[in-house]
Amino acid sequence: MRFHIISVAVLCAAAGALVGCNPDTTGHARADSSPTASATPATPATPATPATPATGAKETTDDKPTEAERKAVPDFVGMGLQSAQDTAQAAGFYALTSHDALGRDRLQVFDRNWKVCGQNYEAGKTIPISTRLDFAAVKLAESCPAKDEKAPEAAQGTMPDFGGKSVKAARAALDPSTSLTVNDASGSDRWILVESNWKVCTQSPSTGTALKGQPVTLNAVKFDETCP
Repeated sequence: MRFHIISVAVLCAAAGALVGCNPDTTGHARADSSPTASATPATPATPATPATPATGAKETTDDKPTEAERKAVPDFVGMGLQSAQDTAQAAGFYALTSHDALGRDRLQVFDRNWKVCGQNYEAGKTIPISTRLDFAAVKLAESCPAKDEKAPEAAQGTMPDFGGKSVKAARAALDPSTSLTVNDASGSDRWILVESNWKVCTQSPSTGTALKGQPVTLNAVKFDETCP
């Protein structure tokens, strides 16, 4: 009997020791446990060093073009407008514009349908490549005028002379607030839809009359017709 009591006591003591030494098997972290690895703080990125300009580089302080930015103007007269523009760009000129050489204020919508009659800088002249080149052009089926016909200038308080000018150009020269009536001078009472295709035969008020907001009347026919 004593032997069994002692054995039981020894077993109980051993069991207690085992429980005290084993880790918590419930999956919860022990309060006195230490992390196995410590996080290393990220090293801050080194600021980028500004690029150092090349030695001897000179900063441009004015807009005056250098000699390398000046070129001779090509000869564009007789070219199709699209070809003239391509040639100008190939030579380094990119500031390009064009206008109706007949003074009818038509827009060059399809450049391949127009040809160059004149240019604002003569061929061979050396100019800065930033210079704007202006081509005077007419449609392919038309003949170039003896001289570049300009659209009438804006009215400055007096009625301009619109005789022979396109209705579109005449309208553009008047104040936008002007009450304008355009009639078919042939008496056929046709609608004047494309004003750049019609030319002024007569006008009211007459040339030189002071403009004080009064209505303006233009009588016109198509450009291939004769005024009555």
